[in-house]
Amino acid sequence: MVDLVRELKETAKATRNTIDRLLKVPNGMEKRVVEAMRYSVLAGGKALRPFMVLESAKLFDVEQERALRVAAALEMVHCYSLIHDDLPAMDNDDMRRGQPTCHKQFDEATAILAGDGLLTRAFGVISSDECLFEPQIRCKLIHRLAKAAGMTGMIGGQMMDILAETEEEMKLPDVIRLQELKTGCLFSFACESGAVMGKGSLEQQQKLRDYARHFGLAFQIADDILDVEGDANVVGKAVRKDLDAHKATFISLLGLEKAKEQARLLSQQAVDSLAGFDGRADNLRELARYIVDRKS
Repeated sequence: MVDLVRELKETAKATRNTIDRLLKVPNGMEKRVVEAMRYSVLAGGKALRPFMVLESAKLFDVEQERALRVAAALEMVHCYSLIHDDLPAMDNDDMRRGQPTCHKQFDEATAILAGDGLLTRAFGVISSDECLFEPQIRCKLIHRLAKAAGMTGMIGGQMMDILAETEEEMKLPDVIRLQELKTGCLFSFACESGAVMGKGSLEQQQKLRDYARHFGLAFQIADDILDVEGDANVVGKAVRKDLDAHKATFISLLGLEKAKEQARLLSQQAVDSLAGFDGRADNLRELARYIVDRKS
């Protein structure tokens, strides 16, 4: 039986240790922005994306120490997005991961720069010779991460999310598209990266993309449910914000019970997508089941 919570904690610790080595605080005046970067990226969290990187790499016998740099880079991109998402111009949140958001702990300008710093550092981490993969693989990783994080991925989804607060005609296909871009694309990169590092087949890459798509939607529905039913002290951030903003979500469009049913269905579809992979994929299978019942 997989002890998933323990595995997640071990991955989070290993990822933070790697990031700690990659983000050294300089002595000059620029150290403030690095301190803000470290404050946000080392704050904790479940490290789901790094976990998926390491677990997908395991499917192709990629050594963990090599995959950890890619996992750390992805976590930097994810945390950059959280810093910017929390800004007054975006979601205007005061708490993240149980502590004051970056712009509250430092200031708004520093938070913007900290997000920019994490994004650019991530690509530096992957492109460096220290990444230990051949140049062609590094280029593929860089290209796919840029696509997942950019205007055709997370940034495009974030723009749609902002419009969701005012767009009265947003329907279920629009919300699905929004979440596939904003949340799903980074999950897709996390799962695909193992196949890229390990030179997996196109069929294997597609199976991992399918897993990530179903997982990402199940994750977001669970997130929407937490916004309605969650405890802010457990979740680590404000809840019921989407409800108060009258934002189009899976809950507002499907209703609570149907949304829960859909999350369970998507979770099973994610598991089914891994057919053909051996027991090394069991952690990914268990993660898909775990995500719909989480409390934070």
